Amino acid sequence: RWNKQEGGTNVLPLYASWEDNMKKLLVSTAITMALMSTSAIADVAACLITKTDTNPFFVKMKEGAEAAATAAGMDFQAYAGVTDGDAAPQINAIENCVAAGAKGILITPSNDSVGPALIDARTAGVLVIALDTPLADKNAQDMTFATDNFEAGLLIGQWAAATLGADAANAKIGMLDINKDNISVDVARDTGFLVGFGIEVPNLNVMGSETDPRVIGHETSYASVEGGVTAMENLLAREPDINVVYTINEPAAEGAYQALQNAGKTGVLVVSVDGGCPGIASVKDGVIGATSQQYPLLMASKGVEAIAKFAADGTKPSASDGLTFFNTGVNLVTDAPVDGVPSIDSDRGTELCWG
Repeated sequence: RWNKQEGGTNVLPLYASWEDNMKKLLVSTAITMALMSTSAIADVAACLITKTDTNPFFVKMKEGAEAAATAAGMDFQAYAGVTDGDAAPQINAIENCVAAGAKGILITPSNDSVGPALIDARTAGVLVIALDTPLADKNAQDMTFATDNFEAGLLIGQWAAATLGADAANAKIGMLDINKDNISVDVARDTGFLVGFGIEVPNLNVMGSETDPRVIGHETSYASVEGGVTAMENLLAREPDINVVYTINEPAAEGAYQALQNAGKTGVLVVSVDGGCPGIASVKDGVIGATSQQYPLLMASKGVEAIAKFAADGTKPSASDGLTFFNTGVNLVTDAPVDGVPSIDSDRGTELCWG
């Protein structure tokens, strides 16, 4: 069911295949930009609106988008919310972009409340591409460029279960989500992890529908170090013997690890998603057991290419084969590989990391 729900595939492509595809995409981007005349896109403006401007993931997005816009001769503006889940600054940014005549908006939506403003933008003729986080209202975006976040969660869930072996049947799992808003990326990673671990999830569209007693609870981390500390402390107060911790991203994982250390806990499996350089270093150091690495620079640079193409001839981007979004790839990074779960090690992850 999860494959149909998320449009994923049963088997993660071998890394070599993914790397070849990335090279082809980057070459394609360069060729596309070269073929577009400067006069056709010189007056085109592209906007990038991220959830925050401090998370290395979004910093790398900005870097990729800005470089692609410069290469294409496009004007570029970047905006960000103050905290993850903070929609008001994003709504203001959307309105500013439309008023300024932007031809395209790339956005990592804080939540679905930005949808109406994006629908208005599309009505005004602006191409809207969601990066990393699709909106629930499909009319709010023309396309999503993203990691398969369900697959990312699935991989770390499968790894955690295989690492525990028979002990997985008695696991005590703490879940550190962004918040309680059921943001699409939050839901996909959370439920993907649970399914990968072998836990039945009745409703893949919301967090917390599972009834398996191995799940101790879901706590809000705000995808930050500080939030991760507080969330982990709350979970430990509920169940001191937690031995598996899922985290929405690597800053939350760092906070969880700090709380575990402060409580004198050792041997707890911590898993995460992102693949930033600090996170990969945490894998190498044994702080994080495994993380699913995604590629934000590619999301943003391909998004800018799509805006340039749309400005040139009205062509809108298409989804990857068999999916409902443009898939920018994911790889599990761990130095403790398990049979049946494809992965790369932290050395290779370091070569590919960001931030």
